[in-house]
Amino acid sequence: MIYTFLSLLIWALATPFLVLLSLKSKFKASIPARFFLINNPKFKEADFHFHACSLGEVVSVESLFKSVKNARISVVTQTGFNKARSITKEVRFLPFECFLPFWWSRAKVLVVFEAELWLNLFRIAKKSGGKTVLINARISDKSYKNYLKFKFYYKWIFSYVDLVLAQSDVDKERLKSLGAKNVKVVGNIKSTNLTKPTKIYEKQAKRVITIASSHENEEKNILKNLNLKAGEQLFVAPRHPERFANVDNLLRDFAKNHALSYEKFSENLGLKSDIVLIDTLGELVNVYAISDVVVLCGSFEPGIGGHNPIEIAQFGCSIISGKFIHNQKSLYGCVSGIQICDYDKINELLSENLQKTSIKNPADFSQILTEIKSLLK
Repeated sequence: MIYTFLSLLIWALATPFLVLLSLKSKFKASIPARFFLINNPKFKEADFHFHACSLGEVVSVESLFKSVKNARISVVTQTGFNKARSITKEVRFLPFECFLPFWWSRAKVLVVFEAELWLNLFRIAKKSGGKTVLINARISDKSYKNYLKFKFYYKWIFSYVDLVLAQSDVDKERLKSLGAKNVKVVGNIKSTNLTKPTKIYEKQAKRVITIASSHENEEKNILKNLNLKAGEQLFVAPRHPERFANVDNLLRDFAKNHALSYEKFSENLGLKSDIVLIDTLGELVNVYAISDVVVLCGSFEPGIGGHNPIEIAQFGCSIISGKFIHNQKSLYGCVSGIQICDYDKINELLSENLQKTSIKNPADFSQILTEIKSLLK
């Protein structure tokens, strides 16, 4: 096939650069596996083959993967591989296009997540007798123009796609204009299987501000810039339990210096104090349910990468976040209304009439699962 030959030519020209890139720690496993098939053997045949690019995408398909039997998963990045490996042993890096005809082993259903539109992946899956589905499909305003420039290529790809599950009606029309057929709107899969409250707490007649999933230095720097007003209540939920004692001391001092009442959740005092330390695991989603504003941490200090905003947005809370969200960008893209700022702007934002967040194009997990399983023969 001409396409496979061209991809082989590109691979040959890029080989010196790939060898150099493979010397970097973040690529030392993925590039040899994808471009030289090192430690990347063929899969055994399976009912389902899931393909997701990186960490966020693997997280998004995890529930689907666990809801079917005899499944395997391929990825592109090291972070995606690490996450997939925590789910199953049946995980591989997806080889570059020129190797797929020789590497692929039959799967009855190929499930590809979002924009991983590799021609040979779909073509070989179809040629080997499988069904193919593109899930969570979307095309942004910015990227649509670029897609149209290569419409002939995407039309070629979609000729090998049996089913497309799109996020919205707009996405559906754009995908159809590129040649997609059998397109169904099911919403954004990233909004499914959200953790629900296990308890319902009585909300005080106050504005509840929650500092959530905080890491080292975040509580200290947020409190430094925080002016808790009358009629406001502050909950603080550190990410790791081993830090509860240190944060307890920090909050006690802050409360004392500002003449505020303070309690720990574990003391069972009724959550009536001005400041409450959430020092019990499994309670954060219950606190989200009564929060007005959540300052979502893990995002104000470099090197952490942020935390999931969707489980907060299900309650319509306002969300303030830092800018270091590289591990959660795809999930942040699923929520409208998040305010991004540095430490010194938090108090200013809290003084404003903040927009409530909402989940973009919420989906029904059972519908998506049913659509995928319907392709299995």
